Amino acid sequence: MISFEKAQSIVQSSCKLMSKEEVELHQLLGRVLAQEVVSDMNMPPFDKSAVDGYACRKSDMMDLLEVVEVVPAGKVPREVVGEHQCTKIMTGAMMPKGADCVLMIEDTAQVDCLHIRYKKDSVKNNICLLGEDMKTEQVAISADVKIQPQHIAVLAALGYTKAWVYKKPTVAILSTGDELVEPSKKPEQGQIRNSNGHQLVAQVLRAGGIPIYMGIVEDNERATFNAIKKAIDESDLLLLTGGVSMGDFDFVPSVLIRCGVDVLFDSVAVQPGKPTTFGKTDSGKLVFGLPGNPVSSFSQFELLVRPAMQAMMGEKPKELFMRMKLGADYRRKNTERLAFVPATITLTGEVLPAEYHGSAHIFSLPGAQGLLAVPLGVAELKKGEEVDVRPI
Repeated sequence: MISFEKAQSIVQSSCKLMSKEEVELHQLLGRVLAQEVVSDMNMPPFDKSAVDGYACRKSDMMDLLEVVEVVPAGKVPREVVGEHQCTKIMTGAMMPKGADCVLMIEDTAQVDCLHIRYKKDSVKNNICLLGEDMKTEQVAISADVKIQPQHIAVLAALGYTKAWVYKKPTVAILSTGDELVEPSKKPEQGQIRNSNGHQLVAQVLRAGGIPIYMGIVEDNERATFNAIKKAIDESDLLLLTGGVSMGDFDFVPSVLIRCGVDVLFDSVAVQPGKPTTFGKTDSGKLVFGLPGNPVSSFSQFELLVRPAMQAMMGEKPKELFMRMKLGADYRRKNTERLAFVPATITLTGEVLPAEYHGSAHIFSLPGAQGLLAVPLGVAELKKGEEVDVRPI
C-alpha cells in the first residue's frame, strides 16, 4: 500500500501527451492549444473613436465648431478637420485626419444645424490608438492555454477559423461483476444496477475525454481477459470498476499483467478507494482499476484519473485542493488512512461534511460540491479549521 501522494506522482509521471489535431473555431471550447495564437495585424488597426461625439483639434474645443462630416463605424473619413471644425463620429469609427480628441456627444450643445459648442472646459482624448491592444506578430494567446469563450473572441478577432489543439483521449469504461445489470433492467435477487459505468461516462465527458462504454463483463477469467484486451486495443485509457479487491473472483490484477500492463500500484492508503490499481502498457496506454463501490470509483476518478486526463490533453497542472474553513466539527474512528468525505460548500465559503454512510452510499454525492480531505492519523477536525477540499 502506497501513500496517496506517491500514487499521484506515479500517475502524473506516466502520462503521455496526446498528439495534435486541427479543430474548427466553434469546436475549440475547453480544448488546450498546441500552438501560439499570433496577431496578423495591429489592434485596433487604426486610430478610432472610443465614444459617440465630435472629433476636433483640442486647441479649438472651446470655440464654436463647424460640423464638416458625419462618420459612422465602418466608413473612412473623407474630410480633414481644420481650424474651428469637427467631424461627428460614432464609437469605433476611424478618426479623421487633423483631429486629436473626441468631445462626448452628451457634453456638447447643438447651436444650429451646422455648428456645436463644447459645454465643459477639459477633455480626455477618447481615442483608441492604432496597435495599443495588440501589435502585428505579437503573441495574443500562449500555447497550453485551455480555451474559454473569451479566447474564442480573440481567435475570431485575429482571423483564426481553426487552431491546433491536443486530441481528446478515448477512455474505455468496463464494469466487472455477475451481480451487475444495466439500468434498463429490474435487478433480480442478489443483483444491482450498474451505476459506476454510467457515472464514469459522465465524468469522462466532463473532464473533456471521449468515453467508450463497453458494458459489463462477467466474473470469468477468460471473459475478463478478452474484454480488457479489446478495451486496451481500442482506447488511450481504460477504466475498470470492480474486480480489484481480494475476493475469489477478482481476476483483474492478474489479467492486466497477462494483457501487457505493468501494474505500478494496487493499493493506496486512502478511504474510500484503497484497492485502486494503476498501470501502463509499453505503448503508453494507461489503465485504472477502480473499486466497485460508487463513492470510491467517483472519488478516485476525481483525484487520480481526471488530473491524468488533463495532463494527457496538455492542460497545465493545477492545485488539486483548495483551502477552506470547516463549517462544523467532524469526527471519525478509523484514522489509518487519508479520508475523502463528500461535502457541501456554503455560500459563505465554508465546507460542511455531508451525511455519509460509507463508500456504497451513492446518495451522499448528488448534493456534494467537494471532497473534504481528512489527514492520516487525524480523528477530529474542529469548526473553523482550514482544511483541504477537492472541488467536484
